[in-house]
Amino acid sequence: MAINTPDPNPDARIADARDSFAVYQGRLAASDQRHSADTRILWRIIRLALRYRLRVAVAIGATIVAAVFQLAIPPLLGNAVDSALGLLRGGAAEADAARDALTYAALLLLGASVLRGAFTLIHNYNGEAIGHLLSYDLRLAFYNKLQTLSFSFHDQVHTGELITRGMLDVEGVRMFINTGLLRLILLTVLIGIGAYLLLSTDLLLGLLSLSFVPFVAWQSSVARLKLRTMWLTLQERMAALGQIMDENLTGIRVVRAFGAEPYEIEKYDVASEEAMTVARKRIKTRVASTTVMTFAYFVAMGLVLWVGGLRVLDGSMTVGTLTVFLTFITILQAPVRQLGLLVNSIARASTCGSRLFAVLDLVPVIGDQRDAPALDLREGTVRFEDVSFSYTGDGAPPVLRGVSFEVGRGKTLGIVGPPGSGKSTIANLLPRYYDPTDGQITIDGQDIRDVHIASLRQAVCVVQQDPFLFTASLENNIAYGNPWADDEMIQGAASVAQIDGFVDQLPDGFGTLVGERGVSLSGGQKQRVAIARAAMLRSAVLIFDDSTAAIDAETEQRIRAALKPHMENCATIVISHRLGALRHADEIVFLEAGRIVERGTHDALIAEDGRYAALHALQNQDGEDVEALPGAAE
Repeated sequence: MAINTPDPNPDARIADARDSFAVYQGRLAASDQRHSADTRILWRIIRLALRYRLRVAVAIGATIVAAVFQLAIPPLLGNAVDSALGLLRGGAAEADAARDALTYAALLLLGASVLRGAFTLIHNYNGEAIGHLLSYDLRLAFYNKLQTLSFSFHDQVHTGELITRGMLDVEGVRMFINTGLLRLILLTVLIGIGAYLLLSTDLLLGLLSLSFVPFVAWQSSVARLKLRTMWLTLQERMAALGQIMDENLTGIRVVRAFGAEPYEIEKYDVASEEAMTVARKRIKTRVASTTVMTFAYFVAMGLVLWVGGLRVLDGSMTVGTLTVFLTFITILQAPVRQLGLLVNSIARASTCGSRLFAVLDLVPVIGDQRDAPALDLREGTVRFEDVSFSYTGDGAPPVLRGVSFEVGRGKTLGIVGPPGSGKSTIANLLPRYYDPTDGQITIDGQDIRDVHIASLRQAVCVVQQDPFLFTASLENNIAYGNPWADDEMIQGAASVAQIDGFVDQLPDGFGTLVGERGVSLSGGQKQRVAIARAAMLRSAVLIFDDSTAAIDAETEQRIRAALKPHMENCATIVISHRLGALRHADEIVFLEAGRIVERGTHDALIAEDGRYAALHALQNQDGEDVEALPGAAE
């Protein structure tokens, strides 16, 4: 298939993407199931809103008062109608009394309407305020949880899924307070108090006026169950869209390089159509439910008008009393029509809340033990003792098998091996991004699982092969680990990493804004910025995970020379496929299939004529292994 033409079978590609999407959602699926009970989720949202007790009390109080004033309108209107009829029928004396009564009723009606509007304004304002405060709390809690969850979680869950939960799901929970909770209270007060007043006035007409309520309640329950399922499906489809867009924008250079724009557009279009299909079904369900409920409402109004009209004709009821019943039903017209929105809000809140709390309730795999002490640094000696590790847990093939080594202050350990041998895993285990499956890792005799993680990561600095740069100035990226560093410290770190030369050529020097992920810099420049970031921290343990792969050998020599004073005061681990970077290590270990198969100094390993020697010969043949440059410190 030509890459620059539309994909003739996008459905198959989308199915593959969906299968991939299901893999990383597996971790959250079990947690989502534990949060499936609607009432428990809704009650939890209400408890979170109750942090703002005063606002909640004002909002609920204003809702009830507004409903009471709204319920006062029907009898006032009924009295006004009877007064107006009396004015038409009576003589001069009765006409004056009826006129006064009509004026009084009109003033009361106007006052009740104004007060009802004022308290409705208070209830709407506070309801929206509570919703936004709640969403603020949830966004912070969700973001904070993502910062504490272990790498093993992020390995399995796609960024697009988390962004969807942190934005769309939070919005769904926010809307519940005003469009769900307060609207439910309003409807309950209107129907409860109104039902008492109507039934106590006329039992038959009261029953007819409320005849639509049981049907509406049943229809709402059925619609809520359908809408909840549809909301969950729609959120999953939106998460899939987020995944596609995130991957496309992250890899936009690859997309453009291979002319794959038509395929990417087609893939996004198919996924978007799937989301649109679910959205259409949700809208049809909500509209159909609202239409049926509105029909039941008008049937009830017709019955009241028919029966009440007959009673007015036979003289057993006044026109004003009939007006009270009809006005009450008219008042319920808007809430009844909004029942669809109420049901939709409840369904969405329960679904979105379930997805949010599924993440918020996760317990990080990597965490501090109770009262864990800070790491007590003395000599800074790192020791791996028979360490084994598997990324996916029990039953999976181990990435490391019985690895043991030691590196002390002022010493350098070199690690080399073929791809997949476990080199980067060692770099991930030492700062405790993961915990070993077997064995232990110690620093100065302290098991790193027993010390405070923050103190451990202050002591251990890892320079990655593929460094991440933030959309910020160059100086902010260098000083990321120490935001309070002064200009002298930043320039010193830049000099160590040999970036001061190209910084001088930038339009704004250290204040130059680098693009997203450092896209405006070359691979070697980004690696040197990462080295400068590490040099700022003066850590006790320094790990270079193939972090000079994109740097030329001459610059690498200068960086090593500049780092030498710092390396004399820390334990250094250098992971590299380029043996020239390991030549001066105090010990070199050769990893293969997760095991150390050779170890020793560079000269000793060459003399063994084993795997290391064979790799050295191959790189010498290809011209990759460069000797120390004249004048370079060793």
